[in-house]
Amino acid sequence: MPHPDLGPLKPVTDPTTGLDLLSLPEGFRYLTMGWAGQAMSDGFAGPQKADGMGVVAENDGLVTLVRNHELRGSSGPIGNPSAAYDNTGGGTTTLLFDSRRERLEASFISLNGTLNNCAGGVTPWGTWLSCEEGPLTPEFLHHGNEARQATWAIENAQRKHGYVFEVNPGGVPDPQPIVPMGQFYHEAVAIDESSGIAYMTEDRAPFAGFYRYLPNSPGKLADGGRLQMMRVKGASVLADHVPLFEPMMVDWVDIAEPDQGHTPGTHDCSGVVQQGIDAGATAFRSLEGCSIEGADLFFTSKNGGRNYAGMIFHYDLDAQTVQAIWEAPGNGGFTGPDNITVSPRGSLMICEDNESSLNRGQQISGMDRQGQVFAFCRFNPEFKGTYLGHDLVRTSLFSEWAGVCFSKDGQWMFANMFRPGFTCAITGPWGRGPV
Repeated sequence: MPHPDLGPLKPVTDPTTGLDLLSLPEGFRYLTMGWAGQAMSDGFAGPQKADGMGVVAENDGLVTLVRNHELRGSSGPIGNPSAAYDNTGGGTTTLLFDSRRERLEASFISLNGTLNNCAGGVTPWGTWLSCEEGPLTPEFLHHGNEARQATWAIENAQRKHGYVFEVNPGGVPDPQPIVPMGQFYHEAVAIDESSGIAYMTEDRAPFAGFYRYLPNSPGKLADGGRLQMMRVKGASVLADHVPLFEPMMVDWVDIAEPDQGHTPGTHDCSGVVQQGIDAGATAFRSLEGCSIEGADLFFTSKNGGRNYAGMIFHYDLDAQTVQAIWEAPGNGGFTGPDNITVSPRGSLMICEDNESSLNRGQQISGMDRQGQVFAFCRFNPEFKGTYLGHDLVRTSLFSEWAGVCFSKDGQWMFANMFRPGFTCAITGPWGRGPV
């Protein structure tokens, strides 16, 4: 349902393509940019599968975004091989958007040779943390697991994956993983500016962890630190039957071997989360987005809850409590909460990733301060057409929203359409509603 202050969603034409790709409330407009396959400023083709993204800088209307690309394969990196971590296909692109002229000024590869870069987070010091979703190793690949090799197509990988990489928006000439932050199914990161602690989600089922990384030197994550997993007192698992609006006390257990991506003697990709569970930490399911505003941290479980349709949690850093604040009803409404951010006006903006929504189009929804969930942006499911050779019918059927974030002046919201891979810049009468 739309928010009463915003009104119904209506198709709006994208000036870049001339197509009615999105529906928005009255008065809002958008443009698309950074399409997969388009030549970028560095001469490389724009990569596909645009995922997590963040605004790392804004100066005189020039907005700098860093965007993930959740790519697999080991046939070569997306950018310069001499600046690649491995011959795998994941990485990031940097986009420079002029919000005054309303156009993309430049785009280029800023990290490459990584794997399955899913989400991440912006640091207070102006970099992007890009997270690999998958603790894979060459020895695992060569252990005879042909099904896994075929799925990921990385038989030629040379290095371990499943880490966090720090990305300078201008580019990373020699990418190095921040190993103490763990080797697991990384999803999103949110940093508490007052302490420098990094909070991280894990996209894994049936058991995933919610983690924090305490750096030895705040602001210098690569200098080492301590990885811990959340323990909710009295709850070993918070996945299916989770009470709503009941604050639960938490503490943290240490992960002794953060670089142990597999349980010893196996290649199960659960080495880190199993350490936490064995030490008494709490297991969640399929954790995705993570966003922080002061002492309030929000994170999503894409298919948690009784209907396996999604939940949103709130962690109070001051009170050291966590509580579920929303559960998808599973009746055809908003489901599959993924990437998340806090809008300048205090609402949560949530990307949808769930096939059950395809008959109406994947959408970005909001949750206002009163807990009301409302539709804000929808990819038009009835759209039929192509652009740059991309079949946009398939986009409406098999894609998802990702990477929602705001310019620092609050006048532009950015989000990615995962397939084929492009970015939307949305502006309008923000003060009229809760967004």
